[in-house]
Amino acid sequence: MRVACIGECMIELSEQFDGSLVRGFGGDTLNTALYLARLGVAVDYVTALGDDAWSDEMAAAWGREGIGLGQVRRLPGRMPGLYIIRTDAAGERSFHYWRDQAAARDLFVEPGAAETRAAVATYDLVYVSGISLSLYGESGRAALFETLGALRARGGRVAFDTNYRPRGWPVREVAQAAFRTALALADLIFASVEDLDWLFGAAGVDEVLRHRGRAEIVLKGSTGPAPVARVLHGTSDTWVPAGPVARVVDTTAAGDSFAAGYLAARLAGLDPEAAAARAHRLAGAVIGHRGAVIPRAAMPDLDRPGAHS
Repeated sequence: MRVACIGECMIELSEQFDGSLVRGFGGDTLNTALYLARLGVAVDYVTALGDDAWSDEMAAAWGREGIGLGQVRRLPGRMPGLYIIRTDAAGERSFHYWRDQAAARDLFVEPGAAETRAAVATYDLVYVSGISLSLYGESGRAALFETLGALRARGGRVAFDTNYRPRGWPVREVAQAAFRTALALADLIFASVEDLDWLFGAAGVDEVLRHRGRAEIVLKGSTGPAPVARVLHGTSDTWVPAGPVARVVDTTAAGDSFAAGYLAARLAGLDPEAAAARAHRLAGAVIGHRGAVIPRAAMPDLDRPGAHS
């Protein structure tokens, strides 16, 4: 099974309570690729980096995590984007970006775009997000959608995570059109009820549910303080609540790690409900630590007894 995640990794500065900054790296689909690799899935990351020292450092770190680098294009004279995370006392985070000239934005711009598109179309499963869509201009998104269509035509599958960030979309109607196209191409949809409300308003959930029966859908929301996943596949419609979480320190990468946990479980042959339970466990561990990437020692044992319930 050949798996790829498409998107952008940026230099991450995480603001601490004393005002100091800790440097790392992160990006939604990169986080998912990293957790997939830690869960034993062979996964490549498809992106563009520059030829600077930070790009070298990123690629080396991905390689140490076991992420495949064969589809990482390097663009001379370019650099990665930058973002700062601020986290409030309740663990909720806000993001502040400097990314207009980031190398990843030109992934589907020649020279090199044809080779990237041809390679992407050969994977068995490709994961993209709403943030991935926001990186590219109209022609870049069209190239991506055409590539995903070619992948599906040869029997590959597409997983799409809504992950909507309003700041990435100056025109809401453009975002709505792009998301509708991505939803129609997706075989597996991860959708946040909050994202859908922001993007489509009161009819947001309906935009996703129109694909039930055709696509496997995981709708993420909450009932009171507890996260819950509504899992729809075939004629089944099941609510899978998260277990108790000891503490919430930082919700960065909660959704990214959930997607990784779910995809890894499904690729291993687990049913969707069991996959959602595993995904909740991984996300619960991630939000107990600062930053998008938790220490390896903090990774939960998803195979231990009780992990599926």
